[in-house]
Amino acid sequence: MAEFGELEAQDGVRMPWNIIPVVTKKEQSIDSEIPVSAIYTPLRSSTEHPLLLPYSPLRCRTCRSVLNPYSVVDFSASVWGCPFCFNRNPFPSSYSSIADNNLPPELFPHCTTVEYLCDSYSSPSPPVFLFVVDTCLISEELDFLKSSLFQALDLLPDTSIVGLITFDSLVRVYELGFPHCTKSYFFHGNKDCTKDQLLDQLSFFVKNPKPSSGVIAGARDGLSSEDIARFLLPSSDCQFTLHSVLEELRNNPWPVAADHRPARCTGAALRIAAGLLGACFPGSAARIMAFIGGPSTEGPGAVGIAELKVTVEQTGGFVVLAESFGHSVFRDSLRRVFQSSGENDLGLSSCGIFEINCSKDIKVQGIIGSCASLEKKGPLCSDTGIGQGHTSAWKMCGLDKNTSICLVFEVAKRETPDVVLQSQIISTQMVKQDSGLQLFRDDGSWELKAYRQELTNGFDQEAAAVVMARLISFKMETQPEFNPQRWVDKALINLCSRCGEYQKGIPSSFRVPSQLSIFPQFVFHLRRSQFVQVFNNSPDETAYFRMILNRENVSNSIVMIQPSLVSFSFHSPPEPTLLDVASIAADRILVLDSYFTLVVFHGATIAQWRKAGYHNQPEHQAFVHLLQSPRDHADTIISERFPTPRLVICDQYGSQARFLLAKLNPSSDGNGTFSGESNVFTDDVSLSVFLDHLRRLIAQ
Repeated sequence: MAEFGELEAQDGVRMPWNIIPVVTKKEQSIDSEIPVSAIYTPLRSSTEHPLLLPYSPLRCRTCRSVLNPYSVVDFSASVWGCPFCFNRNPFPSSYSSIADNNLPPELFPHCTTVEYLCDSYSSPSPPVFLFVVDTCLISEELDFLKSSLFQALDLLPDTSIVGLITFDSLVRVYELGFPHCTKSYFFHGNKDCTKDQLLDQLSFFVKNPKPSSGVIAGARDGLSSEDIARFLLPSSDCQFTLHSVLEELRNNPWPVAADHRPARCTGAALRIAAGLLGACFPGSAARIMAFIGGPSTEGPGAVGIAELKVTVEQTGGFVVLAESFGHSVFRDSLRRVFQSSGENDLGLSSCGIFEINCSKDIKVQGIIGSCASLEKKGPLCSDTGIGQGHTSAWKMCGLDKNTSICLVFEVAKRETPDVVLQSQIISTQMVKQDSGLQLFRDDGSWELKAYRQELTNGFDQEAAAVVMARLISFKMETQPEFNPQRWVDKALINLCSRCGEYQKGIPSSFRVPSQLSIFPQFVFHLRRSQFVQVFNNSPDETAYFRMILNRENVSNSIVMIQPSLVSFSFHSPPEPTLLDVASIAADRILVLDSYFTLVVFHGATIAQWRKAGYHNQPEHQAFVHLLQSPRDHADTIISERFPTPRLVICDQYGSQARFLLAKLNPSSDGNGTFSGESNVFTDDVSLSVFLDHLRRLIAQ
């Protein structure tokens, strides 16, 4: 899979099928289980060929695609052929010196991804942060939250625009531009408030008359800069006022019955925040930073993480779920949001538009990820929509350098084969497309070794597992009767039966190509993951896990599906080990990375030595190093990841060892005896049993 990683490093793209199967309408395509798709990371930086062109892209007059290395250039006629619609386009006068030995950078063969600095480019406006703070918290939690907010505000650039809203059963909008004392406007939490009502109640039109027609949108359309600066102003101008307001914040004073939750009008607060930003800074890099301590219980909207999922994903936002505002998961993650320098900078960007163009016979079904449809319909759109579908353009309101979207395509089935070969034994055809993809057609004879080898050579197991996980999550949310285990099992059986080799009725004869060798293992762990097994998680936790999955790249997503396990011991250097109970040993330390949680697991002997204080004795420096190495490894992962994972340090046979045991393969010898030094009591089958069942079902 190294070659797929190299392609991702250059272009930010991973595809399950790098050689695309094409069939006729009478045939069943191999991509019916794992569709032709791509995981694309728009802001992934290319370290090998960073290229910024200081001019606008040259586009096709017909389909608006961009001049690229796959375009056919006629130097004598000074025209280029579009590889998508095959239209011939003249070069402008700025390309008059183009020649075979004098190519523009966008035609270099290795420049498959370039960036353009358009003529209409202007310096970006400062970011806008509107803080929405829940005060329905106990005093200790509110103190934790205020401490983190003070640290975050100190990290903001002086030019950043900030505002503040707090809420409990009432919503308070603070006028930070009023320096004499704390001044705020109150709104009832059980009433909805439109944008026009909000502007009227905030006295936006006292000095300047309200426009009689048109849309009110910012200082250019109906609002004065002075009125906007009353509520949203540079942090350098309101730092003292903002700190004073936060210091004075107190939790909700109204008593709450023992069997009731506090009156929390989250929906009304978010509606007011969105209305204020939409009126004052339309189309800008604005973020609502909401700090919520529980579910909404009053006013419009039933707001929890599960209910907020659609809003967060379509606006390109992110969520951090923690047990407390004092937990390191929340504190460190909030710090990362405002960290604007260093190698661990999130690289936050805003206001992006993503468009796609496809070759003939390929249509777009949709995107699963952080974006919103722009409703650009046309011949590129498939009749079947998935995720944000029925469009070929999307708005990406917020994204970072790891934000990844999953594009799902539909390959058109043809009425008849393109070529009728005289031989009825070999009936496959390979067509090389100008777009760089290879399309294959097959008449149902999947056993043909040459065809199978070519197809599997382009199969990316990791990308396929991630696409499958996103599809399962989407189907479980949109199809109430969907059975994820049955669907994923059927997909695995069909794929392995078509690409593998076996003798009918002999399960032991089953073999899969090396390109599919670990895909069944990915599927096994996917079936046991939090994306499929939702019984032990709340709806908010399940929504949180899926939101992170839908925005991360392949490398991070595969860790969510199949966690990594690293072993530390006296006898060998740190090394990856099997995700199996057999890896547990008394004299070994294991570090489990499941993306959301990092577990440092001490074997029984190691734990006894640590409790005896051997690491405090100077003659046991090797033991000190053994204890410290796993922590350093975990700290490195924590520093690079967002949201910050939870760190669990535990001992063998301790209560928190469950965080490790729940992710391990419960292997046994078939008689109930486990192969490791810890027993895992579970109803799940082991990986070996799972693979045995797979072989039998395929060989039937």
